[in-house]
Amino acid sequence: MADTLQGKKIVLGITGSIAAYKSCLIIRSLVRRGAEVQVVVTPSGKEFITPLTLATLSQHPVISDFFSQRDGTWHSHVELGLWADALIIAPCTASTMGKMAHGIADNMLVTTYLAMRAPVFIAPAMDLDMYRHPSTQANMAILRSFGNHIIAPESGFLASGLEGKGRMEEPERIVEAVAQSLCGTTVRPSAKKVLITAGPTYEKIDPVRFVGNYSSGKMGFALAEECLRRGFEVFLVTGPVSLSCSPAIHRFDVESCQQMYDESVRLFPQMDAAILSAAVADFRPGQVAATKIKREGDELILRLQPTQDIAAQLGRMKTKAQRLVVFALETNNEEANAKGKLERKNADFVVLNSTRNEGTTFRGDDNQISIISRQGQKDYDKKPKTEVARDIVDELCNIL
Repeated sequence: MADTLQGKKIVLGITGSIAAYKSCLIIRSLVRRGAEVQVVVTPSGKEFITPLTLATLSQHPVISDFFSQRDGTWHSHVELGLWADALIIAPCTASTMGKMAHGIADNMLVTTYLAMRAPVFIAPAMDLDMYRHPSTQANMAILRSFGNHIIAPESGFLASGLEGKGRMEEPERIVEAVAQSLCGTTVRPSAKKVLITAGPTYEKIDPVRFVGNYSSGKMGFALAEECLRRGFEVFLVTGPVSLSCSPAIHRFDVESCQQMYDESVRLFPQMDAAILSAAVADFRPGQVAATKIKREGDELILRLQPTQDIAAQLGRMKTKAQRLVVFALETNNEEANAKGKLERKNADFVVLNSTRNEGTTFRGDDNQISIISRQGQKDYDKKPKTEVARDIVDELCNIL
């Protein structure tokens, strides 16, 4: 890990946020990985952290103004744009994002951004209300549409629903995202559209009971956030879960398989790809009681009937330009079952996982997968679902 950015030239932009002190950790991590760092700080950024500290860590004079206060030397934003392999703006305030989105070049950092020819990574930092405001979300959408990469906490995986939104992502995760992008991970900044299904479905027995499963939706939500980070426009159809997601994701909440089927079939013709990670019930009660079923007699017999097969229907609808990824959770004969599903569903690849790998399926934070396509099989180690999402999206980007 120490040399994953060896020889890379990074411009780090710092704006006027209380999180500016964390930029020291970003510089330290970048330098440790072998990068050369040039800091550009806004005038308000200097109110939160001193240029001397930044210059000491980066081993370069800090740039803030268009002209040097000492001798009138002009700092060329164009040269910085040509020099850099990446621009990171962390922390990035709502004000700076607004200026970037609308080309208001009134400081050295924004002019450098406008002249930048390298990838741009933006780590927002502000309070929750500012982050959720429609104008902030609109500016973030504009910046994504320009091909910029937004790096923000995956709040859906934090302890409470809105915790973390607006907070700047942790320094090491920012650096890791940049390293993955510059050193091997495929990033697709174009506005391609992807449909993702997530979570369980609940099939009603009566008003208070249902047939369902243990899916938490964590894998699907990790995929949605990862696709968003890569520049996709994300359409997430989710069963009943307790997770939240980025406001930039188009979210459709459903309960039953039929509802998920209807939404998926409606949305798929507009999509470039679909990733079907939801744990959809294969059967539903043939009849749903209008009132709560009382305990009477020695047994209750439920007659079940098959639900709609979402993957099979999308496989039939798929055009030559579209890509379809399906999941296969197996308990036995895993590889044979997954290969059969690949053909039956007309999928481009299958993401296989097994209940025999303890702690890697329902409710857990980890997963262990194999990706099976007509070209072969790739096996992966057990890792957090957020990292598994990167592997899956890498594979999807390679075939789009």
